[in-house]
Amino acid sequence: MPILETRDLTHVFPDGTVAIEDIDLKVNEGEFLVIAGPNGSGKTVLARHLNGLLKPTRGQVFLNGEPISKNIIEARKNVGLVFQDPESQIVGQTVAEDVAFGPENLNLPVAQVEMVVKESLAAVGLSQLATRSPHALSGGEKRKLAIAGILAMKPKIIIFDEPFTGLDYPGVVQVLKEILRLHKTGHTILLITHELEKVLAHADRLVIMHKGRLVADGKPESVIYRVEEYGVRMPLRDGEKVEALTWLK
Repeated sequence: MPILETRDLTHVFPDGTVAIEDIDLKVNEGEFLVIAGPNGSGKTVLARHLNGLLKPTRGQVFLNGEPISKNIIEARKNVGLVFQDPESQIVGQTVAEDVAFGPENLNLPVAQVEMVVKESLAAVGLSQLATRSPHALSGGEKRKLAIAGILAMKPKIIIFDEPFTGLDYPGVVQVLKEILRLHKTGHTILLITHELEKVLAHADRLVIMHKGRLVADGKPESVIYRVEEYGVRMPLRDGEKVEALTWLK
């Protein structure tokens, strides 16, 4: 049984715009799934349905075989979403307070919250910045803070929406290494990106979305040569350096 699944998932905005339509997707536990597609293809809308941030017009999302609509709080604990803009997830005055926000809203005991915050900051290498203002962090550090905030909820699945946007090379390396570490420690990863060269080497599957529909799904080596049909930049060509297969591998 897949850990996460969508069936006939469709979302129509109030103005009649169809954002996603008839999405049937199965995600297996421990997978590293990359979702690519041009702007406006529905990738972010899909992501926000996977933990109940958006309610579908039609269809359902299932977590471990159960509709997430039965228990949205449980879904959001198990399916963490790191937004494209990490600033939008900052709610605390300090790094530690920001990470504590989620566990505190679960009404965990103070001692347990403190322990979870300490563990989460250590996991992403931000322990020394616990008392700093989140807004004083670098772009890469802000993304790591967003990841720490998600880790504090103890999710099984983590979704990253365009995690490399706006980062310089050191920031990209920082964040990519953290994503790979999370995958190696047992998390199921869904990564939305148009920068396939950075992640293709690590993906178990590549899914392509186009005009709100899922148009390709399979092993990266099988799907990659179709991406340009759907407006996604090809990260490599015959005879060129195979960046996509060597990045941080």
